[in-house]
This record gives sequence, structure tokens and C-alpha cells, in this order.
Amino acid sequence: MTGVRALLLTHGTRGDVQPFLALARALEAAGHTGVVAGPASAAPLAAGYGVAYRPVDDGPNALMGDPELDGVRETGLRGLRGAVHTAALLRRITPLMRRVHEDMAGVADERADVVVHIPGMPGGHIAEHLGAPSVPVALQPSWVPTRAFPAPGVPWPRWMPGALNPLTYRLTALALRGQRAVAEEFRDRLGLPRRDGRHDPLRQPDGSPSTVLQAFSRHLLPPRTHYPPRVRTTGFWFPPPDTGWRPSPELESFLDAGSPPVFVGFSSLPTSDPAATGRVVGEAVRRAGVRAVVASGRGGITAGTGGDDVLVIDGAPHERLFPRCSAVVHHGGAGTTGAALASGRPQVVCPFWGDQPFWAERAHAAGAALAPLRGQRLTADALAPALARAAGDPALAERARGLGGRVRAEDGTGAAVRLLEEVVARRGGS
Repeated sequence: MTGVRALLLTHGTRGDVQPFLALARALEAAGHTGVVAGPASAAPLAAGYGVAYRPVDDGPNALMGDPELDGVRETGLRGLRGAVHTAALLRRITPLMRRVHEDMAGVADERADVVVHIPGMPGGHIAEHLGAPSVPVALQPSWVPTRAFPAPGVPWPRWMPGALNPLTYRLTALALRGQRAVAEEFRDRLGLPRRDGRHDPLRQPDGSPSTVLQAFSRHLLPPRTHYPPRVRTTGFWFPPPDTGWRPSPELESFLDAGSPPVFVGFSSLPTSDPAATGRVVGEAVRRAGVRAVVASGRGGITAGTGGDDVLVIDGAPHERLFPRCSAVVHHGGAGTTGAALASGRPQVVCPFWGDQPFWAERAHAAGAALAPLRGQRLTADALAPALARAAGDPALAERARGLGGRVRAEDGTGAAVRLLEEVVARRGGS
């Protein structure tokens, strides 16, 4: 099949946008067309990939670094304090999402044979407006209920029986209920009939179940997950390698100057005290006797990490840098976890909140990572031995290498393209 026109809707940080840019590139390579609508702050990233991009309001991204959200970072949304911060966060997100939806209405007249979207975006409404099928995308296994594990990001006691795990997915869906008024306003704008708040992002307008694409690796899921056939776990959606990237002379010199370093980076997640985090990392590197490349990112972990055995950089393409490192220390975001797995390098995952603890636990269970170290409680005493083992344990390295090969072989974007072709073909034949 050729000539599919796909409209791809996403929002959030780089980890939420980059998979859709990767899918757009894969669609183009297969003879189709992919247009991505996402936050304006990611427009330069899209331009770098040569993807047609429709920028919309940055919405909740504007909250990154907001001092009022220090409690979110400190609690990781766990416990009673975490519940209070969750409620406050949702209250602040709703008006910001209204601006995102207003801008998304501007792409509703794009010609499209299929609308692909994360559940928080109005993809189902736009698809209904266009008379096209919608395909929800889960970047985390937080939407389709299973007894195998509670929904990632939902605080849930470990001692609760698995039979109750499906209830946690209702809690995930509740996060979208606060946007019901926003959704009804959006439908009014498109001239669609009101649904009185009945919006299920995993179903078509006629109530039939949607094909759901899960953009991560099945190799990280527990056994006996038992998803229905309409749920397809494709593998991670990796972008093509950035062949134009070259390390700076300083980075190239550092990489060549000794044994492969460990990589340390917590991406766009600001820690409550970046300077203290930097001191912890620097001390742990010194005690472990390893070398390290520290990516400061938006979290700004630079202070205290200087020295001949530590190089601080702003950032680098993970798919290019990770294979040149001995181990990867990160926060557990889905995108970074996928890149670390694909590199075949051992991991030390330091999750903070949301779905990060889930990925940390699954990478450990799969044999590619050590036991997680909670990001809010990171100490040199805990990190130093983890760095030493991650960089020097041959058995761990072999397990990570084997899993990396299986993850790379999944070809997530290729599988997603084929499934979208099937969805469009079924609609054309109906």
C-alpha cells in the first residue's frame, strides 16, 4: 500500500515527541506522508529530522522548572503528600491544555487517512471530524488494563493482589477526566455533537475498540500480560541515527583518553538541588574509580562534577554516544531507557516519578540494569558501588548486550507503519 496520509499528534518533552518524529520518518521512507503536530519548543528538533511539523502551544511544558512544583520532584507523587501534589498539578495542567487544544484545532483540516495520537491529545475528535480512523499510541503501558502489573505512575501498594491491578488503569484514565470540558469545547469548535463527557481515547466514535500501538519493547513486559489482539507492542520507535553529529574536540579527546566512561544524565528532569546532585555524582565517580561523561541537560547537574576523570557536556545523541560508554546512568524515561537498551550497555536507573520506576524495575528484571536507586535519595554511598559494578561486571555486560540485540531487532517504527497500513486498508474496505 502506498500514499497513506497520517496526522500524528503528540505533546510533552523530547521523549514524547521524538518517537513521533521517528514514525514520520519511517512513513516517508515507506512512501507515505507523516505530519506531526506537537509543542512549539520541539520545532527545532523536528526541523533537524526533516519532518513536516505543526507547532502548538507548549502547554504543561511551561511548568518545567516551576518552583511551585518542587514538591512533585521531592515526593515523586508518592504517598499522601504526593497525592496532594498530584491534585495541584492536575489543576494547573487543565487550563494549559485548553491552549494546546485550541492550537490543535488548527491542524484539524489537514488531509489525513489516519490520525495517530497519544491519549491526552484530541486525536479521536479530529479523526471523527475527518472521517478517518484514530490510532492511540501508548508510550508507556499505562492505558490498557492488565493483571500483570499496576499502571505505571499510579502509586499502588506492592502487597495488593494482582486481581486488583486493572483498577489502577481507571485511575490513569481519571487524569483525562479533568479535561472533559476542554474536550467538549474542542468538539464545539469542530462542529461535532457533544458527548456529555463520554470520551474513551481507546475507542472509535461508534464504540468499537481501536487498534492501540504500544511504542516500547515486549522484552521489558512481565510474562502473562495477556493484552487483547487489538493491542500491538511494536518495539521502541527509534529515530534514524544522527549521522551528521560529530563529538566536540573536547568530547572526542576525552573518549579517546582512557577506558570507556560511564554516561550520567537525567535528561530534562530538573532535580530540586542540581548542585547537590552534581556533588553526589562527582564523589561517586571518584570512589568507583571510573571515568564519566555527565550530561547536564535542563536539570543542570554540573557543579561539583569537575576533574580529569569527568567531562560535563550539554548533551549528545544517545544512539551515538551510549555505545562508546561502559554503562549508562539515567532517570528511567521511556526514551532514554530504550536508547540505553539498544546500546547494549549495562544501566543504573535512578527514577524520580511517573513511569520511571516501572522502567527501572523492568530493565533490572530483564537483566540489563542493577536494582534501581531512587533519584530523590541518591547518595554517593549507593551510587559508587553501582557505578563500579555496572562498568566492570562481565556477566551484567553480556546480559545487556544480548537484550540490546533483541530490542534493536524489533524495528518498532517499521512494525507501526505496517499496522497503520492495515488500519487504513480495513477502513477503505469497510
